[in-house]
Amino acid sequence: MSSDIRHHCGLFGIVGHPDAAELTYLGLYAQQHRGQESAGICAADGKKIALRSGLGLVTDALRQRDLAEIHNPIAIGHVRYSTTGSCSEPNIQPLLVTCSIGQIAVAHNGNLVNAARLRREYEEDGHIFVTTSDTEVVLHMLADRRFGEKPDPLAAVLRQLCGTYCLVLLYPDRIEAVRDPSGNRPLCLGRLGEAWVVASETCALDIIDAAYVRDFEPGEIVTLSRSGLSTRRFVEAGACRRAHCIFEYVYFADPSSDIFGENVHRVRRALGSALAREAPADADLVVAVPNCARCAALGYHEESGIAIGRGFTTNHYVGRSFIQPTQPIRDLTVRLKLNPIRGSVAGRRLVVVEDSVVRGTTTRGKMQSLRDAGAKEIHLRVASPPIRYPCYYGIDFPSREELVADGRTVEEIRAYLGVDSLAYLSLEGMLAAAKTGSTDFCHACFSGEYPIPIDPTFHKGVFEQGQLRFFDATEATPLQPVKPC
Repeated sequence: MSSDIRHHCGLFGIVGHPDAAELTYLGLYAQQHRGQESAGICAADGKKIALRSGLGLVTDALRQRDLAEIHNPIAIGHVRYSTTGSCSEPNIQPLLVTCSIGQIAVAHNGNLVNAARLRREYEEDGHIFVTTSDTEVVLHMLADRRFGEKPDPLAAVLRQLCGTYCLVLLYPDRIEAVRDPSGNRPLCLGRLGEAWVVASETCALDIIDAAYVRDFEPGEIVTLSRSGLSTRRFVEAGACRRAHCIFEYVYFADPSSDIFGENVHRVRRALGSALAREAPADADLVVAVPNCARCAALGYHEESGIAIGRGFTTNHYVGRSFIQPTQPIRDLTVRLKLNPIRGSVAGRRLVVVEDSVVRGTTTRGKMQSLRDAGAKEIHLRVASPPIRYPCYYGIDFPSREELVADGRTVEEIRAYLGVDSLAYLSLEGMLAAAKTGSTDFCHACFSGEYPIPIDPTFHKGVFEQGQLRFFDATEATPLQPVKPC
């Protein structure tokens, strides 16, 4: 439905604070950009877990009376965009169950690409699933006595999962937080007085005045309880190559956050600077497409010396365009959300900086609105490479056929978007701007090089079509366990 990218999810957890539920609410609010379909909080008092959740934004899904009813010292929370599983009440996270090992709740950011096979096996054994989310498979595995008899049941379960995941699991007396062996998703640890905090992004720590301690290591499990913190690994350090999602820098993360060892705002400015060096333009004004491209536009302005200004006003009261029922209505909603400033753009040659272009329908409408407002020339500059491949790791891109860059040259895309010139940042330029090392990133949506093996049952026919290339993958199946510690 969306002409834009649907986000990852946002996680938060805190142990050892009397206002844990309230602080979790604030932590979710700070990460609202990571998911706007639903929100939920689970809180525990040492003996039992309570859940409050709902569809929509944090402010709609959770009310003050909900927080008062779960006023406990341990809590986890989740904001969601669906990647696997539809937007419906049963799929709202955290998922809470009562099973043979007691109560357990889980919140997940990422995508388990072997979940369909695992689910089918459990259903054949008589297990009943109540959601369409890949996350529920984790709960069934934790309740499976084959794993429960292991010395470390959680670690044994994690070694069977393929894909990308950060998990925050709540037991009545503790939190277990996990980052997958590739480190694809960000997850950080913080401290607020005597309380321990875990969050997807550091902006969630900032909002509650918690101090950043460190990032989770790939393949690490951290246990947070009232007695303190302990950590262990479920795979050997370096067992898998790191594959940080580069799209966190391009689009997802908040500019104030530090992820993967770098500040997001700094990286985005560097993307814009690199774009100005690679794709200069003879223009009067640099204009950002709000909101994510503002940092890149600033970098383009600083590198090029071209003046920067506002080309659009943003209406903060308009819902996301993808929920509208038809494409014409979605197009009108986009125009309502981003209205060009005629006095700023009329008669001027514009460098319009965008963070990425997916389907192109929304971008095309924005460019046409600038034309209608009197822009003399439009030179579109994109602070990332063309998106030519689907993502199987938690970003809900459209199918490959719907991507505007699939099978089209840059000139063909330029003609479709209706701009005077078009240029993308190169893959090399994007990776250099991130600084932390090109081999540490997943850039499959740009390059088609998939660093984490994909279960063939996840996307039927994809191997036969020869669309995927793997790094460090000796087999097409991901089911061979990683060597444990």
